[in-house]
Amino acid sequence: MYKVLYLDRNGFIVVNDDVIMVFDYYSDPSHTLDHVSKHNPEKPIVFFVTSHVGGHLNKSIYEIAQNHKRVYVMSNDVYPQNVPSTLDVAGMSKGDIIEDLPGSLTVKAYGTAGKGVAFLVTDKNGKKIFHAGAMDDPATVDKIKEKKGDNDCKVRTAVNRVASEVSEIFIAFFPADINTESHLAQHTLQFLKEIKVANFFPIHTGSMHGKESSDYSAYAVNGAEVHFLSEPGQSIELQ
Repeated sequence: MYKVLYLDRNGFIVVNDDVIMVFDYYSDPSHTLDHVSKHNPEKPIVFFVTSHVGGHLNKSIYEIAQNHKRVYVMSNDVYPQNVPSTLDVAGMSKGDIIEDLPGSLTVKAYGTAGKGVAFLVTDKNGKKIFHAGAMDDPATVDKIKEKKGDNDCKVRTAVNRVASEVSEIFIAFFPADINTESHLAQHTLQFLKEIKVANFFPIHTGSMHGKESSDYSAYAVNGAEVHFLSEPGQSIELQ
């Protein structure tokens, strides 16, 4: 059994029988991680941080769940002077692989079109969990029009790299736009068409106001089931 819980912004928690995985913790208005850690006192927690930029990292993670075994897997763009030396921290750049993390996890870092890295986590059951981080850079697409081609090329290259090594993913967190004509949406659809994703969770862009699950129905391609978690603390269980 796997449980996926939405934190806020880019943040999600995945809990399996062995470990609590926390991706891009930035804020947690519903105190979801506190509830999860208290209900699973024996499980270690692995924090995955894809980048130092806003929305991906909150330094309060260094103080959370101190009664648990904690490991921090972080993009190498996180400034080392901001990380307490007493913590168990592993830095990663694209192409790096770390094995034997708590819960028998293995993680590989992939490049993105933005800052930091994306993470592909494989658990002891062989289930793969992908968090795209800043795989796409909406600021580049929207604000620097003359560089659209460069950004598109970087995203295509990054997605192609993942697809060349991975044919199936159990859970994928990837940026998605309800405007399916946008460059961001085309990158997301490329990812879903090239890799068979069982459970797709849109990483939200812009305001969530007025958005509904049906707005993301276009991403139900290649067998993917789309799960729209819009409220902090919202969760779903997966087999």
